[in-house]
Amino acid sequence: MRPLCGLVGLALVLLTVASILRTLVVPRGKPGTLMMRLWRAGRVALCVTLRPFPGYELRDAALSWLAPLTLLATLICWLGGLLIGYGLLLFALSGLPLAVAVREAGSSLFTLGFASTDRPHLSAVDFAAAASGPLVIALQISYLPTLYAAFNRREVEVSLLDARGGEPSWGPELLARAGLIGTVEQLADLYRLWERLAADIGESHANYPILMGFRSPKPYRSWIVGLLAVMDAAALHLALSPSTAPGEARLVLRAGFTALREIARATRIAYDPDPSPADPIILTFEEFGNGVGRAVTAGFVAERTAAEAWPHFAGWRVNYESIGYELCRRSDAVPALWTGPRDWPHRSIPPVRPEDRRPTGQVFHRGGPTTRPAGQR
Repeated sequence: MRPLCGLVGLALVLLTVASILRTLVVPRGKPGTLMMRLWRAGRVALCVTLRPFPGYELRDAALSWLAPLTLLATLICWLGGLLIGYGLLLFALSGLPLAVAVREAGSSLFTLGFASTDRPHLSAVDFAAAASGPLVIALQISYLPTLYAAFNRREVEVSLLDARGGEPSWGPELLARAGLIGTVEQLADLYRLWERLAADIGESHANYPILMGFRSPKPYRSWIVGLLAVMDAAALHLALSPSTAPGEARLVLRAGFTALREIARATRIAYDPDPSPADPIILTFEEFGNGVGRAVTAGFVAERTAAEAWPHFAGWRVNYESIGYELCRRSDAVPALWTGPRDWPHRSIPPVRPEDRRPTGQVFHRGGPTTRPAGQR
């Protein structure tokens, strides 16, 4: 039994170290399996628990804990794997009972030093365990600033998008507001900014997929919904007004679906790498027509009708729609317009618009209009 336990312990230590290195030290678009499995298991548990509660705000508040708890659970699993692995090694190399061997391994792993044996041939295992514990915790702590730096870069631009594309963001709304206030020419700057952000998201979220679980501070914001909104706006711009659409619209589309494909490869989402522009898309022509109507009614100048623009728009959207919908589903993003289904019953939430604000003191909220107290602004 002892030699077999020693082999099992050695294998467990090596597998744990490999998981740590793959997750924290060697990010190459191949995320650690342990962390992603814990995240998926936690997400399923939360979805089942929250199914009786229809409100999206409650669901968002609960899901905001998922990514931090996944990081904590991963650290516990790593330390637990090392504890059991080193305990089995000590059990195999000594005449100690299993409980005493695990106790000595824990004493060394957590550098407590309260349990030790005066046996030179066990010192190597004790020293390795003593070095492993602080190293794993230090690596996990150094991992957090990388995650939060990428999170902050992402959320700054998502927050700035609210004024342009609504909350939650929607591609036609972005064009509508630009047409309404006469800033269509400035959309080129927005496309240029989101081209760089898409590249950043593709690199960071492919290497650290747990970032998909870090939700925006406000429930109706989402990085994937914002990215889809900008890409849809660019595709609409090219389809409706090809002669005036800036070249940056093509660049942001290319950067966007390239980033989504990088994330898809890292998270094992199946997709067609070379779709035909004539392939069908999930978005219906009726939904497309409503979006075009919103943009044109608000003042966006269109050179083509909705029927004429539809095949051009679909030819762009076929490159990113399936991946975008799957990421929205997996991350339980706010169910905005044109973002696909979710794993829980929902209705699509349109963006809050300037005309929803009443000059009489009433403000339109999702639950209905309410009146501010006298004197409040």
